[in-house]
Amino acid sequence: MEKTFKFAGVSTRNGVIKARFANDQMRVKVLAKTGSSDIDLIELKEPMTKAAAIQFLISINFDNGNANIRAALEEGLEKRTPAVKSVKAVKSVKAVKAKAAPKAKSTPTMDAIKARAVAAKAKAPKVDATLEEAPF
Repeated sequence: MEKTFKFAGVSTRNGVIKARFANDQMRVKVLAKTGSSDIDLIELKEPMTKAAAIQFLISINFDNGNANIRAALEEGLEKRTPAVKSVKAVKSVKAVKAKAAPKAKSTPTMDAIKARAVAAKAKAPKVDATLEEAPF
């Protein structure tokens, strides 16, 4: 379930206009403290999702003919509306290769174990140290 908001509008921060949302009028103070200006939030008729709130703002002509505010609202709506994938994008997805089945492990026989032990002893270097040659 998507989060809903009671207030929606726009604000400008660092020269960029963005859609803003809140559940309380106190959000205006927070926006002002963080460097936003031209803060304009209105109370919505009912709690709405971000996309629904932006659609509502556009439908009531919230921008009052200001092209920059309108562009910010449309950008916010585009960001929050699920995009429809193009046929080209769907075709470019690579097919997933199936993994090869793991090799069946054979149960070692006693002869195989003895043979490995003999081979390991043959590879090991011989150390012939007597007690007299010990360093301690």
